[in-house]
Amino acid sequence: MTPTTTEATKTATERAAEGDRLHRIAARVTDPEIPVLTIADLGILRDVQQDGDGAVVVTITPTYSGCPAMDAIRQDLEHEFAVAGYGTVRVDLVLSPAWSTDWMTDAGKAKLEEYGIAPPTGTGHRGTVTLGLAVKCPHCHSLNTRELARFGSTSCKALYSCRDCLEPFDYFKVLS
Repeated sequence: MTPTTTEATKTATERAAEGDRLHRIAARVTDPEIPVLTIADLGILRDVQQDGDGAVVVTITPTYSGCPAMDAIRQDLEHEFAVAGYGTVRVDLVLSPAWSTDWMTDAGKAKLEEYGIAPPTGTGHRGTVTLGLAVKCPHCHSLNTRELARFGSTSCKALYSCRDCLEPFDYFKVLS
């Protein structure tokens, strides 16, 4: 099955296989701000399909409105599909429903922690921290941490430090 085959001539099985292929191609694109995560890990990849004219339409939801990584992700998607032999690619940004950290995969959260970023937990743990919530250190796994700055290297992250191992780290904030 070549990318130029029209949608009308495909069987249901061929359409399903093509849909899987399109999703795998899009899912290879990494987040430019956190390169250990793919856009599928992050949960911003919403849909991939071909329209009736054979153009690939990728739907993504930014982690927050105005996220500067969207332009780079759009270019990376266009590049991946061009390399795979697809000519026309349209990337649609959908803001509703708003992205949530609940959309992140468990594998993505594990990759964050391995990379040294505390993943969102979805629930806070009240520890000895007097302000904010205790976040588990991705280095030593202690809850004896403190927030240094509400915004870290990106708006999605806050800057924390561990009182036990003394290492600074980013925390990927829970967004819903």
